[in-house]
Amino acid sequence: MNIRPATDLDRDAIWEIFRATVAPGDAFVYDPNTPREEAMAYWFAEGTLTYVAEENGKVVGSYILRANRPGLGNHVSNAGFMVDPAARRLGVGQAMGEHAIEEARRLGYRAMQFNFVIATNESAVRLWQRLGFRIVGTLPGAFRHARKGLVDAYVMFRSLEEA
Repeated sequence: MNIRPATDLDRDAIWEIFRATVAPGDAFVYDPNTPREEAMAYWFAEGTLTYVAEENGKVVGSYILRANRPGLGNHVSNAGFMVDPAARRLGVGQAMGEHAIEEARRLGYRAMQFNFVIATNESAVRLWQRLGFRIVGTLPGAFRHARKGLVDAYVMFRSLEEA
């Protein structure tokens, strides 16, 4: 698997992954009807680094990396990940997660925080825990799951400093 910075040529593939990922309304806060322009403006926002994961020349995932907060909180990174549904459970998310941790370290971040991990997205929660993240907070009923109604979201955190 090759993970590299995204280019404008990747936008169509990223859009297809974005659309397929948010459509079920079960794992991301984005409205399932988010227009392409809005999605791409977010995924390629200023101050955001965008990456893609390729397998055999096909984009199978994408992630973004940026400061979680500006100013005095900009030493903590934040990231968001999406995997092509056809490539799920093949290690794409883990490879991107490991890459993001190393990239964040290389860029000088001291920690990484996920602000809104949907509690019912158990595969994501388990992955982040395997990669050293801890649940540091629970936001009760913060997500309107398309099938389950109001469910919790987690704040997850890990240090990037070597022990």
